[in-house]
Amino acid sequence: MNEPYVLDLQEADETQIAVVGGKGAHLGALSRIAGIRVPGGFCVTTEAFRQIVTQAPSIEALLDRLSRSDPDDREAIRTLSARTRRAIEGIVVPGDLAAAITGALARHGEQAAYAVRSSATAEDLPTASFAGQQDTYLNVMGTTAILQHISRCWASLFTERAVTYRRRNGIDHRTVHMAVVVQRMVLPHAAGILFTADPVTGNRKVATVDAGFGLGEALVSGLVNPDVFAVRDGEIVSRTIAAKQRAVHALPAGGTQERAVDSERQEQPALTDAQVVQLVHLGRRIEAHFGRPQDIEWCLDDDGFQIVQSRPITTLFPVPETDDEENHVYVSVGHQQMMTDPMKPLGLSVWKLTAMAPMTDAGGRLWVDATRALTTPTSRTGLLDLVGRGDPLTRDALETVLERDDFLPLLADPAAGNPPAGDPPAPIGTDPAIVSRLIEHSQVSIAALRRDIGTKTGPALFDFLLEAFTEHKRVLGDPLSMQVIMAGMEATWWLNDKLHEWLGEKNAADTLTLSAPDNITSQMGLALLDVADVIRPHPEVVAFLRDVEGDGFLDELAKLAGGTEARDAIETYLDRYGMRCAGEIDITRPRWREQPGTLVPAILDNVRNFEQGAAERRFEQGRREAEKKEQEVLTRLRALPGGESKAEETKRMIDRVRTFIGYREYPKYDIVSRLFVYKQALLEEAGRLVRAGVLGEREDIFYLTFQELQEVTRSNRVDDRLVRQRREQFRTYDALTPPRVLTSDGEGVNGAYRRDDVPDGALIGLPVSGGTVEGRARVILDMAQADLEPGDILVTAYTDPSWSPLFVGIAGLVTEVGGLMTHGAVIAREYGLPAVVGVDQATRLIRDGQRIRVHGTDGYIEILS
Repeated sequence: MNEPYVLDLQEADETQIAVVGGKGAHLGALSRIAGIRVPGGFCVTTEAFRQIVTQAPSIEALLDRLSRSDPDDREAIRTLSARTRRAIEGIVVPGDLAAAITGALARHGEQAAYAVRSSATAEDLPTASFAGQQDTYLNVMGTTAILQHISRCWASLFTERAVTYRRRNGIDHRTVHMAVVVQRMVLPHAAGILFTADPVTGNRKVATVDAGFGLGEALVSGLVNPDVFAVRDGEIVSRTIAAKQRAVHALPAGGTQERAVDSERQEQPALTDAQVVQLVHLGRRIEAHFGRPQDIEWCLDDDGFQIVQSRPITTLFPVPETDDEENHVYVSVGHQQMMTDPMKPLGLSVWKLTAMAPMTDAGGRLWVDATRALTTPTSRTGLLDLVGRGDPLTRDALETVLERDDFLPLLADPAAGNPPAGDPPAPIGTDPAIVSRLIEHSQVSIAALRRDIGTKTGPALFDFLLEAFTEHKRVLGDPLSMQVIMAGMEATWWLNDKLHEWLGEKNAADTLTLSAPDNITSQMGLALLDVADVIRPHPEVVAFLRDVEGDGFLDELAKLAGGTEARDAIETYLDRYGMRCAGEIDITRPRWREQPGTLVPAILDNVRNFEQGAAERRFEQGRREAEKKEQEVLTRLRALPGGESKAEETKRMIDRVRTFIGYREYPKYDIVSRLFVYKQALLEEAGRLVRAGVLGEREDIFYLTFQELQEVTRSNRVDDRLVRQRREQFRTYDALTPPRVLTSDGEGVNGAYRRDDVPDGALIGLPVSGGTVEGRARVILDMAQADLEPGDILVTAYTDPSWSPLFVGIAGLVTEVGGLMTHGAVIAREYGLPAVVGVDQATRLIRDGQRIRVHGTDGYIEILS
């Protein structure tokens, strides 16, 4: 039996999106909530839409062309969309469908005015609201006009903006169908929008109400500024009353008209305080029903509030789940790890299983709950000092939250109890052999992991991996390793603080650490220069690499003159660094070994921009500059009162920082090396599951947690629907920007620089590598798209170690995310690049090709052209 063409609104609910679309389903659900008034009406179902579309064979061909169109080719989409709409609007509504609609109008009042509203099946969903993508027509009167506007709603599924939105969200046009809501018109005194969470800050406890006179169309279209009320815990906490000069009203014969508001009413509130609080109370009831914050359209007539739409707010960053009702403060792990993109479920779960600190996840990102550390004076001070040295923005964000005295209690420090068992570790001497031993132990452990994992499969593999994770954490948490890292960082801080105090030098350690030994990440960048040295003498190889597409090019190299040497050089590089990639903390991200084509642009840049032997010369130049700076600093210190003592202490710290600072990069290399071993084993297991018919493709495992994948291996069953949901969820997370600090109320806080010592118009950031440089800005978001010339300044969102090969060919660095001791900052100092990080929206505010000046010592950027 065919689905009906018409369904009364009160017969619809959330399970019927495929029949009545997102708006119709939500309105049907709203009409069932006690105390919520929804204007009566009916839905013309998606079955009616399907019947209409099948009557126009040309539409199928147009959909084919739309599906193949480039979402950025606006002209093509505009033309195809217009042709599709005309084809749909030109179809005569068949008799049986017209009769069903006419009958519904007779039941609800044939002479009444109606709102005719599009309701697509991919609309008002938890993951994509599609707000404003299709059309609504107000105050439509008469059967003929209503039928005409229903056709227009069907056609509006193919407006240019709707087509582009679907293409960019990966939604197939054929999977989306259009229902139409025909709803009794409300003639309101006031109307507007209620957000049950603050749409700007994300705070779930603050509701905001926008209100204006007449129909809500005046607000939605931007005709007037609304009154804005903020409500928390049943009280209005802020209000802005606008001068509402215009309003939209319904006309007696149909349609709407814009009118001037009487001057004496313009600055009167559209709602009383009591009405605002009542409306928010209704909104909380709706939010509770749907289980998530809502964006609600409302009208106020003589009988009170009526709700004409409710959709989820899809732009809010999710809040980590807790098992209590207490306030929590979370710090972003991604901002410390230079990976603010979302991670897939397998990546999140493996990182949590191997991390040294407990972590939670939300919005596809990792978070550390800092609540306990912030509730006592000593631990609060220690955490703020540690965070502030690395990233002042995160410290400022935390302090912003802590300034609200009622959010987190400040408890007394715990009473001193028994002293900890055992003596504290003895301070380590400045001995390079300590670093050598740590690196050797890491290499032995990873070699054993590679050897032993090869024999494991099925459930035994997961048992082995859990043991491997324990070894992973043991190596990572080696007290000696932690001492070495802290020794290098503390020596850096000491040198910067003391040399600024004694000599007025800013960031002196930047020069003193040039070409420090044992830095695996800076070695990685220099090693790619050596690869270029092998390739440069062979023009045929260079020409071949310029045309490379994809990743299967290595075997082809051997057919060219000099190609065997080139291939061997790249293979040797991949043997040592092939486990790296952008976003490498996520085990699911493709590694250079898996996609070696990622390195080709950087290799070609090195071939073009450098001469033979550049790596050795560059390292030696940095070492000499550091040595020269050391002698200069010591000489100036000796001329001061008490100078011999100051110089002697400074010399000890310089030796210490050069001995230990390079090791700061090694633990990450160890982690990523292990992650790649785990990944290769898990993909082997996924291949077995594909061959057994359990999985559709190997990469399905990326959308399962480690624990879920372990269970799939035991049961040989997988929930395909869960995998599909996780894929869709990951796409939605990709559209979200994580804040540095997130509260349990859902408020995202990013912090601010409290500075007044920079020129007007300059972009402020954190100085992490001294010097000043002027050059062409290259805004690059994907390392594989890099095309750099000598003197260019790299501007990007963040740089993890995988970006280091680009650092050898640039003159300066600007990033949106970063801290004093994050990888990009360490390598910028290692290479002597002026660098400013933590520059909010740098990739939007600086245009590719602009000339800019980077003040790496003082922490700001000037845009020169």
